[in-house]
Amino acid sequence: MSGRHRGKSGMGPGIGALPRTLKLAGRLVPRQLNDEIHLAKLELKEKGVKLGLAGAFVGVALVFALLLVVALVVAAILGLATVMPGWLAALVVSAAFLLVIAIGGLVAFGQFKKAQPLLPAETIRGLKHDLGVLKEGSDFDASILDPDSEAYKAAKAAKAEAARKAKEEAAAKEEARHRDEPPAPDKDELLRRLQQRREHLAGVRDQLGSELDFKTQGRFFQDLAQEKIDDGRKLAGDLGKRLPDGLSERVAGRWKEILAFVASTAVLVVGLRRLFRK
Repeated sequence: MSGRHRGKSGMGPGIGALPRTLKLAGRLVPRQLNDEIHLAKLELKEKGVKLGLAGAFVGVALVFALLLVVALVVAAILGLATVMPGWLAALVVSAAFLLVIAIGGLVAFGQFKKAQPLLPAETIRGLKHDLGVLKEGSDFDASILDPDSEAYKAAKAAKAEAARKAKEEAAAKEEARHRDEPPAPDKDELLRRLQQRREHLAGVRDQLGSELDFKTQGRFFQDLAQEKIDDGRKLAGDLGKRLPDGLSERVAGRWKEILAFVASTAVLVVGLRRLFRK
């Protein structure tokens, strides 16, 4: 997993660190989601094992339910055997079952026959014809829609060949991907990584909140401005110590001449700029 997000010691959260923090969050979130998906797969696998076990017990229960039905049939035969021979009782029960089966089969066959054909063949053929006309115009061969035609068989063979090649390519890509993939982590490793990255994301979120907080940024820039002001005062003090004695008094006494010189210089510069523009 990537390293922790650490700022420089002794410095407040600057707005310049925001892109780096967002980039770090963008790397962590997909990894977290990927591990969550792996964990979900493992949990589903465990639940599948439990459901398989439950299905096995359901199968056992169905077997015993079938045996119960057999026992009830035997009981019915034995009950009829008290008033008639045993073979006749079994034959009567079997005839009753056969009658029920015959009635149900006939009803089902009639309903199935009414539903034929199961697919709207003419509608499907018409849609294929329309699509062919839209793709090829008047060059479309309608015989390709007839299952007995050679064009249909050739198109079907070409389609099957293309599907086979696509399946082989997909299988080759899947095999190469599985070959390059690292071994899948187990459940304990996934839980450890998820917890570790979750703590990392919490730290990144706190860092983002600090970087996007206006009060924090205002204090940071205020401290920075105060630091620059202090540096300027210190520099001005150092320059004042290096200037000759009495220079500031002489400049203050001749401020009018200095101001007139600056104004005349500005007028001269403006006039020269206009002259060169012409």
